[in-house]
Amino acid sequence: MDELEPILLLVTSGLLLRFALTITGQAWAKSHAQTVTFLVLPVITYVITKTISGNIALSLGMIGALSIVRFRHPVKSALELVIYFALITIGIATSVRTKWAIQLIICTILIILIVKGIQILSKKIGKSFYNVSFNEGNVSNTLEVISKKRVEAIEKSDNLVNYISDINSQQYIYRLNFTNRKSLEDFRDGLAKEKNIYKVNVVLN
Repeated sequence: MDELEPILLLVTSGLLLRFALTITGQAWAKSHAQTVTFLVLPVITYVITKTISGNIALSLGMIGALSIVRFRHPVKSALELVIYFALITIGIATSVRTKWAIQLIICTILIILIVKGIQILSKKIGKSFYNVSFNEGNVSNTLEVISKKRVEAIEKSDNLVNYISDINSQQYIYRLNFTNRKSLEDFRDGLAKEKNIYKVNVVLN
C-alpha cells in the first residue's frame, strides 16, 4: 500500500503531460501507443530505480540489460525526446523524493501551456512566436496548392513553408502548414476566387 501513492502520482503525471501536449496541438501524443507510453514509462523507471537502489551488483546488471533495449522507431522531434526524458526523470525523482517529481510535472506542463499561450497572443498582433515545421513531430495539417501563376495571397502567408516554381511548365507548387484543421479550411476557402489554381491537396490530422 505504501507504493500505491507514488504509482498513482506517476500515472497521473503521464496523463497530465499528454493532455497538456494535445491541447497545444501536438497531435503525435494522441495515439494509443503514445498514451500507453506516457502511462507506463514513469512507472517502469520508478520500479527500476527502487530495484537497483543500494545494490551495486544489481545496478551494473540492470544497466547491462537495459542497454540492449532501444527505441525501434525514430523520434520525430526534439520535443518528443524531451517528453520521454521528462517521463523517465519523473519516475526516478518519485523513488527519491516525491516533491521533486511534483515540481517537475507542474513546471513541464506550465512551460507547454505558456509557450502555446504566447503563440496565440502573438498571432493576434500579426506575428508568430515560432514557425510551423514539417519536421517538428506533428501530424501536419498540410495544404498543397498547384497554380498556373503566382498567388500573392499564398506567398504572403505565414503558413507557407516552401514553394516550387517551374517556369517552363508555368506551374507553381505551394506547401503550407497549419496548426489546426479550421485554420487550414478557412485559408483553403479563401482561395476559391483564385482562377489560376487548378489543384489543391489537403492532409488533415
